[in-house]
Amino acid sequence: MTISRALRARRRSSATAPRRARRLRGLAGTAALGVAVLLAGCSAGTSPDGTAAAPVTAAPTVGVDDASGAPPEVANATDLTVRPAIGAGTGLPPVELTTTDLVVGTGATADLQSTVLVHYVGAIWATGQEFDASWDDGQPVEFPLSGVIPGFAEGIDGMQVGGRRMIIIPPDLGYGPSGGREPYIKVDDTLVFVVDLLDIVDPAAGATEDPTSAS
Repeated sequence: MTISRALRARRRSSATAPRRARRLRGLAGTAALGVAVLLAGCSAGTSPDGTAAAPVTAAPTVGVDDASGAPPEVANATDLTVRPAIGAGTGLPPVELTTTDLVVGTGATADLQSTVLVHYVGAIWATGQEFDASWDDGQPVEFPLSGVIPGFAEGIDGMQVGGRRMIIIPPDLGYGPSGGREPYIKVDDTLVFVVDLLDIVDPAAGATEDPTSAS
């Protein structure tokens, strides 16, 4: 399958810990969008991973669900020390990128040019089938938003450190008619991610693996 952009994510770990690359493959022919350093402005109480200790829930902030469906339920939605679990959506998924802040961060704000440190879980709207998660390795991953599929990058844009966000990505901002990562992501699947933005990283502080390199 032709790949225009690929994510090679670098986990922050000790010098002896093994490194594992993760890929969020870009749409064929889609230019990478510049579409989460220091924790800034966090509340006085923080959890062990440096995120806000007092979660706040909020309504969807981007996109409108103009279909008849309902978004997936998320278990463990507001505790950033616990892996979230994404259920299946019901009915038709939204046709636009949709984000919901499950926890509103209080730190620095990510933009389309940021290099971010995140924990995430990815699942399929129709089934709730999980296809990827940084939690599997017990460590967050670091990557530039310019090297991922557009919907993932745009979904994190504007997010603050310490937040947890559900991002629903329609096919045209994900893998589109080509599909990807078979057998999990099929043609024109809508994707659901729950992303914890742990940090915004200064790229000069450490080299990040080239997101265009092959695995």
